[in-house]
Amino acid sequence: MKKCIVLFTVMLLLTTFVWAGGQGEAAVEEDATAVEAEGPVSIDFWTTQTQSDRMATIQVLIDTFEALNPNISINLVAVDENELATQLNTAAAAGTLPGMIESAAENAVAFGSEGLLNEQAITKVVNDIGKEKFYAGALRLNETASKGSYYAVPFHGWVQGLWYRADWFEEAGLNPPSTWEDIKKAAEYFYQPDENQYGILVGTKAEAYAEQCFTQIAMANGAQLFDADGNLIFNSPEMKEAVEYYAELAEFTPPGPQSWRARDYYLQGKMAMFFYSTYIMDDLALEENAADSLSSENFSDLEGKSFDPQLVQNTRLAATISNTQDAGYGTIVSFGIPAHGDQQKIDAAQRFIKYLFTPNAYITWLHMAPGGMNPVLKDIATNARFQNDPKGIFQHYGAEKMAEIIQGLDAIETFSIVEGKRMADASTIYSKQIIPQMIYKITQQGMSVKKAMEWAENEMRKVM
Repeated sequence: MKKCIVLFTVMLLLTTFVWAGGQGEAAVEEDATAVEAEGPVSIDFWTTQTQSDRMATIQVLIDTFEALNPNISINLVAVDENELATQLNTAAAAGTLPGMIESAAENAVAFGSEGLLNEQAITKVVNDIGKEKFYAGALRLNETASKGSYYAVPFHGWVQGLWYRADWFEEAGLNPPSTWEDIKKAAEYFYQPDENQYGILVGTKAEAYAEQCFTQIAMANGAQLFDADGNLIFNSPEMKEAVEYYAELAEFTPPGPQSWRARDYYLQGKMAMFFYSTYIMDDLALEENAADSLSSENFSDLEGKSFDPQLVQNTRLAATISNTQDAGYGTIVSFGIPAHGDQQKIDAAQRFIKYLFTPNAYITWLHMAPGGMNPVLKDIATNARFQNDPKGIFQHYGAEKMAEIIQGLDAIETFSIVEGKRMADASTIYSKQIIPQMIYKITQQGMSVKKAMEWAENEMRKVM
């Protein structure tokens, strides 16, 4: 009786969601999940969404899936991302691998390269959903060395790019800042330090933000840390050009070593462009979120300003930067199926993943972190229900701008994955903040690019 009541409630909720969202298009057919498995099966699902509120939302999705698939049960297990590799290897040794895992794409490629993931099973999921429905870059980060197969299926991600004052650019007759040439031209044009106005924000402090800004610029010039064989190729002509260009942009940034915090200049109308992820979307749209950046507490040269409700309308994102090639930057979170060899559990995991890609389930998951979790399926980016997030953030942007923002997933790149191979040393180099330290030496201490790059390469070799 209890199961019948749950099933009725779930079907009622699904009907309500479809009506409210005006769902005409479907990422995956919803009724395809409502098929009974051959005999009862239980799988563990390891999620890295460890916050209690997110766990509760995921559990609701699991309950819905179980009501539609009575012979499948999903056991939700929270695993810290930093502990995932250790726990997965331990489970493999003990023969207790979970049925499904969630992890960053870089980790999924590492696990797959070690033989811990079932690439055939997950490739079937990708093909069933349809490769053409995904943003290409998000898929590429999960691809194996042999093109066309995948270690994991991308599920969501955040995008970084250059947020800019579109109204200023239009008034000045400048192109959007999507190429090296146009970015530098605009940074110089809007740089008016005597009026406390700056052209651009790039990180110059020795911390992660500087590396995030730099990576996208370097990738746009085809620069890499490693080749496909794992050889360090940092001190290349392409990388040198990128470092020199970054140093030039830093001249148009507020003085002193700067981090993400200098976004305050933009929110107070004193900056033309700044690198940031889609996590800034709520700050631009909602007064209560912007409050922290509108005071004079963080920077003595900023007087503070009231919230500008037009700023979000006057802001656009150049999600892809190009010089010799297009480059996006961000993080992708993916689902993998461990290589446990149990076909019944494989079938159950495949069915559950495809259920999570159905529009209502998918959007419910994405709305746990509006702006931080963006869809990897193109159709969802302009979906009416997706844009109706609980905080009312996306309505300030509209369908066209949302698609433009999320488009960055098409060209997303990383130093950590080269031709389907995970470069473990890239993570070590990142953790030691070698590139941010190099940037600091150049922009704040006056070291030459040549000497700073030689120092950085030497430090990289030490930790490899």
